[in-house]
Amino acid sequence: MVAVVTFFFDTKQIKHTIMAVTMAEISKLRTMTGAGMMDCKNALTESNGDFDKAVEIIRKKGQAVAAKRSDREASEGCVLAASKEAFAACVALKCETDFVAKNADFIALTQTILDIVMDKQPTTLEEVLALPMGNGTIASSITDRSGITGEKMELGYYEWVKGASTVSYIHPGNKLATIAAFNLAGTDQTVSRDVAMQIAAMNPISLNRDSVPANVIATELEIGRDKARQEGKPEAMLDKIAEGRLNKFYQESTLLEQAFIKDGKITVQNYLKQANKDLTVTDFKRVTLNQE
Repeated sequence: MVAVVTFFFDTKQIKHTIMAVTMAEISKLRTMTGAGMMDCKNALTESNGDFDKAVEIIRKKGQAVAAKRSDREASEGCVLAASKEAFAACVALKCETDFVAKNADFIALTQTILDIVMDKQPTTLEEVLALPMGNGTIASSITDRSGITGEKMELGYYEWVKGASTVSYIHPGNKLATIAAFNLAGTDQTVSRDVAMQIAAMNPISLNRDSVPANVIATELEIGRDKARQEGKPEAMLDKIAEGRLNKFYQESTLLEQAFIKDGKITVQNYLKQANKDLTVTDFKRVTLNQE
């Protein structure tokens, strides 16, 4: 004999339970986590109104999304930079689509990360990710946001410089930013900004010829010799011709020897000396979303 058990549900009680999640509670959780309205409502319903459990539910969703999309390419994002006296920094927060990259919350997250960096002045990307943010770290905050957007997110790049004075420049669109350091304090703002924009526009590979990596020099010399050989130049002249072409490479690719973008008749170093005979750049960084 089979026993049949019938369950009777109080529909009024079910309705009351569902309605127990109020808009005020949803708004509060949304403010705490940045998650969407439905995600907050579902998390509160699942946790029976326990905010700590609801936050954990949302975070676990972020971790799941991050794991699921770990092999996806994050080629879009937001690049921001800032400078204050002797320190300047640049961060690039990456995502999958331009739609998310342009979202105000995503840009705000990038700005918050930059603000923390400017305060703590870490030296490596790993140190940045471990810095406290909200109820967790910068790394966990990025994972949480990944769960909200449903896209892979990662802090792709972190660069910094220190000097007697510094400057930062963000190119319109938040896809490119530059920072630079100078040897003198109180550098004229117009001069320093011109240098930052020079770096953005001309993409120098190094500060000067002395700081060009040896492997780059070797490659350029070999290219110069091969090109001269193809042009039928005598073998005995190849090295001399390659050296001449290397000098041209320095003029085009090192910041201080580049032609100044606002006046091609002078170099960047000449421009700096017009402002102050002792002024020079001591370091710079240029960050894009997909730099090598």
